[in-house]
Amino acid sequence: MKKNTLHVGPAFHSRTILSAGSRCLTLACLLLGFVGYSNGEDVQLFNGKDFSNWHGRSTTDPAKWDKIATSDKAKWDQEIKDHWSIDGTVIVSDGKGAYLTTNQDFGDFEFSFDYWIVPGSDSGVYLRGIPQVQIWDPNAENNKANGNEKGSGGLWNNPAGWGGKDPLVRADKPVGQWNAMRIRLIGERCTVWLNDMCVVKNERLANYFAKGEPLYAKGPIQLQTHGAEIRWRNLKLKELSADESNAMLKAAEDSAEPFTTLFNGKDLTGWQGATSNYSVVDDAIQCQAGKGGTLVSEKAYSDYVMRVDFQLPPGGNNGLVMRYPSQAEIDAMPKDKRSDDGAYVAMTELQILDDGHSKYKNLDPRQAHGSAYGIAPAKRGFLRPTGQWNHETVTVSGSTITVELNGTRILETDVSKVTEFMANSPHPGKDRTSGHVGFAGHNDPVRFRNVDIRSLR
Repeated sequence: MKKNTLHVGPAFHSRTILSAGSRCLTLACLLLGFVGYSNGEDVQLFNGKDFSNWHGRSTTDPAKWDKIATSDKAKWDQEIKDHWSIDGTVIVSDGKGAYLTTNQDFGDFEFSFDYWIVPGSDSGVYLRGIPQVQIWDPNAENNKANGNEKGSGGLWNNPAGWGGKDPLVRADKPVGQWNAMRIRLIGERCTVWLNDMCVVKNERLANYFAKGEPLYAKGPIQLQTHGAEIRWRNLKLKELSADESNAMLKAAEDSAEPFTTLFNGKDLTGWQGATSNYSVVDDAIQCQAGKGGTLVSEKAYSDYVMRVDFQLPPGGNNGLVMRYPSQAEIDAMPKDKRSDDGAYVAMTELQILDDGHSKYKNLDPRQAHGSAYGIAPAKRGFLRPTGQWNHETVTVSGSTITVELNGTRILETDVSKVTEFMANSPHPGKDRTSGHVGFAGHNDPVRFRNVDIRSLR
C-alpha cells in the first residue's frame, strides 16, 4: 500500500462431403463437444402443457427490460396467445408477433432443441436476449443476398471482423424434416452444433445492443419469429457449473494449440522469487496469509498466451505480473528507484481482486479485477462468486494486452498509447518486450492452478 494512494493490487458424425479444411474444423468441434461435456440433468424449458414459464418480448435490450412500459409487455403477451400454440409436445409459431421468451435468465449453459421449418423460413434463437443464432431455409431465393446458402447456425449479428457470422459447414436437413441444434454459451464464447456437425466453434457473441461492451452475464432465451411457420420441440437446457465451464473453456483453447504447463501441481519447481511465501495446497499454488512477494517463472517470455484458474477468498488480492524483470535487472536499477513492485517495474500487473468486496468500494477503475494496474481499466461484473474457481486467459502481443475472464473479454488495451496513469505514477516497465510471468502476492491466500503458457514467437 503506497502512501496517499489506494494501492489495491499491484495488486464425427456426417456423410456430407467436405473439404479437407472443413473436415479438420468439424473434427475439432466434435472433439470439443465431448471433452468436458456436462453429464448433469437437462431442464425441460417447455412443460408440455402451456407457456407458464414464458412471456412475450420483441427485440429488446435485456438491460432495459425493467423500464419497458407495462402496456408494451401486455401487448407482447397477447401476441403469444394469438400467434403461438401447442400441438401435442410441439410448440408452433405462425411466424407473427412477439418472440417466446423464458421468464428465467441464464448464465453459462448448454441448450438443445429440435426445429422444423417451411420453405422460405427465416428465424433464430436469442441467447441471453442477444440476437442471434440463425435458422433459415438455405435454399430460399428471398435470402440469398444475406448468405442463407451457407446454412443455419451462424451468429448472424456478429460484426465484420468477428468469427462465427457464417457457419463453418452447411449442415441443414431438407425443409420439412426436423433439425437438431445444440448451443453452448460460456461467457461470450459460443459453440453451435447442427445435426451433430459443428457450425460455430468457440466464437465470441457480440453484444448487439451495446457496441464494444461485453455480452451480458445473464439473460433469457428467446425463440424468434420472422414471417413463416416454425415448430420447436425437445427444448432442454443445462446450466453449467463453474468447474464445468472452466473445463470446457480449457478444452476449447487446447483444441486450437497446445500449452506448456508452468506448474506441476506438486511443488514450486520452475519458479523463483518469493518461493518461501507460497505453498502448494490441494494441488494449487497459494500465497501464504500475511505474506507477499513476487513469485515468477524461471523462464522469460516475449509474446504469449497465459492462462490460469484462480480462487479468491473474500476481499482477496493478488495479481498476474507480465514481463517481470530479472533479479539482475532489478539490482542494476538506481538505488533510489530500485523496486520489485510488479505493477511498475514489469510491463504491468493484471489485478486479481475480489473487487465487489465492501472494502474496495472506492476503487479507481484501473484497480478493478483484470485491469492493467493504474494503467487501463477492465470491465467489471464477470467474476464468479467468492470461493468458486475462475478461468482467466491473457494474451500479450507487442504492446497490447487482452484479458478474458470466464469466457468474456474484459480488457483490451495498448499500453504504449496510455499517457495518463493513476495518481500520476510513472510505469517505467510498461514498454518492456520480454520478462517473466507470475504472481504478485499481497498477503491474501489466493490460489492458482492449471497455470499454462503458449509462446507466440
